[in-house]
Amino acid sequence: MLEKYTIGALSKESGVNLETIRYYEKINLLNKPSRSVNGYRHYDESAIKRLRFVRRGRELGFGIAEIKTLLELADHPEHPCKEADQLAQAHLTEVETKIKDLQAMQEVLTKIVACQSHTAEHCRLIETLDQRSCCN
Repeated sequence: MLEKYTIGALSKESGVNLETIRYYEKINLLNKPSRSVNGYRHYDESAIKRLRFVRRGRELGFGIAEIKTLLELADHPEHPCKEADQLAQAHLTEVETKIKDLQAMQEVLTKIVACQSHTAEHCRLIETLDQRSCCN
């Protein structure tokens, strides 16, 4: 017999909060569960697996539309993976851009935290946010 999970148990097992599970059902990332006579949702192991897939995809920065595409491919393993490859390449490009931005931010913050001023008038962080030239 297949084990059935309530939404609370599903949340605990998958690491996805209740409201997010309901949202994922609403946008069809997660199939509508069966319901008991009293109206409670009942999920099976496949829902846990699917939610973990979605959660991991979100952790890696994939958007909902991208995850829908990846789930479609996961649901049809006989399909070619060209679309997944294209998504991965596009995502890699985004990640590389973010890394460059973060490195530039790190460089600026390194300069800012080295500020020796004792007053806000010459605080490098305030100057940077105010788009003034930092004093040397």
